[in-house]
Amino acid sequence: MFTLAPDLPRDNREAASADNMGDLPEWNLDDLYPSQDGPEITADLDWLGAAIPDFARDFEGKLADQDAAGLLDCIRRYERIQQVSGRVMSYAGLRYYQNTTDPERGKFFADMQGALTDMSTPLVFFSLELNRVDDEVIEKLLSENAGLARYRPVIERMRKMKPYQLSDELEKFLHDQSVVGAAAWNRLFDETMAGLEFDVDGETMNLEATLNLLSDTDRKRRELGARALIAVFSKNTPLFARITNTLAKEKEIEDRWRKLPTPQMSRHLANDVEPEVVQALRDAVVAAYPKLSHRYYALKAKWLGLDKMEIWDRNAPLPDEDDLVIPWDQARATVMDAYADFDPRMAEIAEPFFDKGWIDAPVKPGKAPGAFAHPTVTDAHPYVMLNYLGKQRDVMTLAHELGHGVHQVLAAEQGELLSSTPLTLAETASVFGEMLTFRKLLAETPDQAARKRLLAGKVEDMINTVVRQIAFYDFECRLHAARAEGELTPDQINEIWMQVQYESLGDGFNFVEGYETFWTYIPHFIHSPFYVYAYAFGDGLVNALYAVYEEGGEDFQEKYFDMLKAGGSKHHKELLAPFGLDASDPSFWDKGLSMIAGMIDELEAMED
Repeated sequence: MFTLAPDLPRDNREAASADNMGDLPEWNLDDLYPSQDGPEITADLDWLGAAIPDFARDFEGKLADQDAAGLLDCIRRYERIQQVSGRVMSYAGLRYYQNTTDPERGKFFADMQGALTDMSTPLVFFSLELNRVDDEVIEKLLSENAGLARYRPVIERMRKMKPYQLSDELEKFLHDQSVVGAAAWNRLFDETMAGLEFDVDGETMNLEATLNLLSDTDRKRRELGARALIAVFSKNTPLFARITNTLAKEKEIEDRWRKLPTPQMSRHLANDVEPEVVQALRDAVVAAYPKLSHRYYALKAKWLGLDKMEIWDRNAPLPDEDDLVIPWDQARATVMDAYADFDPRMAEIAEPFFDKGWIDAPVKPGKAPGAFAHPTVTDAHPYVMLNYLGKQRDVMTLAHELGHGVHQVLAAEQGELLSSTPLTLAETASVFGEMLTFRKLLAETPDQAARKRLLAGKVEDMINTVVRQIAFYDFECRLHAARAEGELTPDQINEIWMQVQYESLGDGFNFVEGYETFWTYIPHFIHSPFYVYAYAFGDGLVNALYAVYEEGGEDFQEKYFDMLKAGGSKHHKELLAPFGLDASDPSFWDKGLSMIAGMIDELEAMED
């Protein structure tokens, strides 16, 4: 439920600069629950404790006998249960991510996770029985009742798992043991990461602040940050290898029992995207490595006066870039103006995030690194988490996460089961929001040097979103394939990591000893296997979409809002058709990649 931004070293300085940024907003979670032990959350838990057994009593073993009205009632009751339990877990999760090192918050999160897992075991029958109903019967019921027909996308996505579902007993077992399986290993990873400390020239820093040093203007500081990361990652590699091996093996066992054809298939099913579409994306990006990342980093090495870059130069600012800290109010105005220029409704939807405690922006001890937008539940509102440190890329992160927030607000009208957007489409509004903000800044920057910095920053972000994430996807594909042959040593995982780094970055880098451990800190590998290709999918889709917008497509804004409002109620083909786009066309991805290549062309032209 937490939509994460790509885990990237960001262009900002350590938290010491926070004094210059103004008052940063923090979450007010009262719209979910006023407290963790108040009567409101107790009442919801009590309601679930009664509603779930009632639901099972009324429908278990009886779904095949339901008429259209009965099945509609069943789905609506199931949806309400999901909404109430989602509210509880959203509250517990958001509190936990504010301070993952707080034992009380960790215990509450784990207790709620365990309680709801136990409580919801009687619900497991629902999808299993529904999938056993004959196709002809389902079609007949859908044709008889307009209210039920509205849930067709939910039913069809559920039935795609029909060939891969296990017996009722095994499904219940997997459900019950999840809290001490993947969820427990995920929590170990999160708490270990949050507790890591890095010694940077005698100063102790957390992960977020140390990663930030990789984009410091001072090359020596970048190197110190990289070597501090290497020292701690190397020390902890055996633990992270154990977590990775265990989760990969657990996934392989479940996939084998389900007879899923590939480790990636479960993600493709969840994303409602065809494997061949993802493969076409992957192949197009890999084929474009030479004209994108290889070419850009050769250009950047020239700007930095280097024959070859070290890994701590990859996200370095350009030589003439300043250390200007962008105050929060300025960041807010920049993003909101860009949104309003596109359509005033977009800014109106984003406004409450700033004014009502829907954003948590400061860097704080124990706070989860990175950024995300969490939709919570459709009768509440989304929350955005940032670690704002006042640099231009932080402004882009704000634009990205607010895009998610706007999307989630608009999709909420679909209801709990239909609002959730597949990951491949969940990045649409966020990347589009970034593009709007970038284009506005570029249009308002007449100075050639400043335009070069903006353009280079955008190219780097796009390479990180497309090239880096597809390299991550390849790393996962190779890792899971190798793990199927036996347990992997840390050195074997390191080797797979370096293979994809050489391929994706090219020969313009010296890879310092220890860089092979940098796979250890990427949370997506742990929390959401094969999640990462969604970023590249979203970026390519938005580049094509933005080209239609720039061409002055008829009623673009209305079509765009309709697409966001659809949430998960339509397949990507249906959503893109009004714009004349089709992601299943192999040439589709070349359009987006050509936009990145064109920006690099422009940067090269500035050298002449």
